[in-house]
Amino acid sequence: MSGSPCVAATFPTPTLFGAEFLSLNASLVQGYNGYAPAIWRYTQPTVPVQNVTFCNITTSYTHPGQNDTIWVETWLPMHSSYNGRLQAVGGGGWAAGRFVLSYAGMAGAVVDGYATVTTDAGLGSDMSGNWLYLSGHNSNLYDLKNFGSTSLGDEAVIAKQLIKDFYGSAPRYSYWNGCSTGGRQGLSLAQNYPHAYDGIIAAAPAIYWAETNLNSIWGPIYMDMTRQYPNACELTELTSRAVALCDARDGVVDGIISDPEDCLNVFDAQAYVGSSFFCSTTNSTLKISNAAANVANALWTGPKSASGDSFWYGFNIGSDLSTLAPTKCTFNGTCIAVSPNYSNELINYYIPSYNVTNSTILAHDFENVVYKGLRKLFDPYLGDHDTDLSEFKAAGGKMITYHGLADPSISPKGTLHYYKVIASQDPSIQSYYRYFNVPGLGHCWGGSSGQATSLFTQLRDWVKNATVGPDSSAVTITRPDNSTQDQLICAYPRKAVYCGAWGRGLVGIRNEQEA
Repeated sequence: MSGSPCVAATFPTPTLFGAEFLSLNASLVQGYNGYAPAIWRYTQPTVPVQNVTFCNITTSYTHPGQNDTIWVETWLPMHSSYNGRLQAVGGGGWAAGRFVLSYAGMAGAVVDGYATVTTDAGLGSDMSGNWLYLSGHNSNLYDLKNFGSTSLGDEAVIAKQLIKDFYGSAPRYSYWNGCSTGGRQGLSLAQNYPHAYDGIIAAAPAIYWAETNLNSIWGPIYMDMTRQYPNACELTELTSRAVALCDARDGVVDGIISDPEDCLNVFDAQAYVGSSFFCSTTNSTLKISNAAANVANALWTGPKSASGDSFWYGFNIGSDLSTLAPTKCTFNGTCIAVSPNYSNELINYYIPSYNVTNSTILAHDFENVVYKGLRKLFDPYLGDHDTDLSEFKAAGGKMITYHGLADPSISPKGTLHYYKVIASQDPSIQSYYRYFNVPGLGHCWGGSSGQATSLFTQLRDWVKNATVGPDSSAVTITRPDNSTQDQLICAYPRKAVYCGAWGRGLVGIRNEQEA
């Protein structure tokens, strides 16, 4: 190994305003074998991680008076392998980083020659979100602030100093790659630390954190408010019927609804009430109930107030409804609502008397969760929907967002809304920010569509060459017969349309403003 050695003495204590460093450890990692699949790298292909060597610098620091301890982990490839660039990776859910998905992204980055970094934002290994609540219904505001933005700016400053100490110069270019929470972090960086990264992938971003959490509890609460509890098979069957009706409307039968808004305009769930179908879960024939149609429509249209006012966007038709409105059914067909433990805790934090399995919750209580709870608590720290990106633009930054149209965790309609607002304010938005819808893709990965594994390279070229951003990117979709087809996704507002003979995999592009 040439250049600075991987020992603690190589790295002076980093300088970080408002922070006091507690430790710095450097260790040479040799023979590392890991896992870096495309689904966990989001916009990059799978790479083998075998017998890799890198320098691991792990630092801890605190903001005096805040009783926090934040850990930052930086991996530096050997000098002969280093490409002169930094690629930071994002977190997921309630984890800021330093967990399995971020480590997979880091492993892939090191294989590709990048220096890479992750932070836990002071939350340690707790990915449940329980750290949010202190005793007596008090919120942990310092941790919220660290999770929301402070640790992100800190992480960039620390990583760049360590890179300079090890290689002798700062990175030529710095990139961020994240999805979900990592996508929110990417947009938070563009909004709050516009000089931290030259290029940002902010995929399926949880920027409307209050609304995202609201959507996560809307299904069970709607079922309890209306006392309607369909079997999961019924909701899945409604989705199948929607796909059957809308699949070919884009010119190709591939098992994907490419334009969910168009489909929602022509698909009437009530028209299928009473239709029989076979449910493999119960191994019996069931009928689609009125409850199933009502719950499906509630999920597609989104949470509403008692007076019918919309709180937020619903999920797209084609998303997995059974995960959004989960039920538990007995052998005789009687069902009740269930929800993840965190959803129960979130509701109970604002409505202590609420029990998801036997509640008579009122719409007024639900409105309290929205207005007095989620938005007031989360927006100042985790909202990250500031549409003023002028500083990021002036700094020369480039950003790409994609969102799967079949995402059952974060509504892609909210992401598109954010992009449209910026576009209405800045007609030059495509000179620094591009957005891609991905038909059939689930949350960050999964579903019928594969990953857009060329987007990171396209972002890198955009940053380096200061050329026009990407108009399209390749994906490989899986059709109902398990065969695959190469398609394109297009930068909004363009759409990809099928223009070749069946089976040839030819996809064209047309200019068309979406509704």
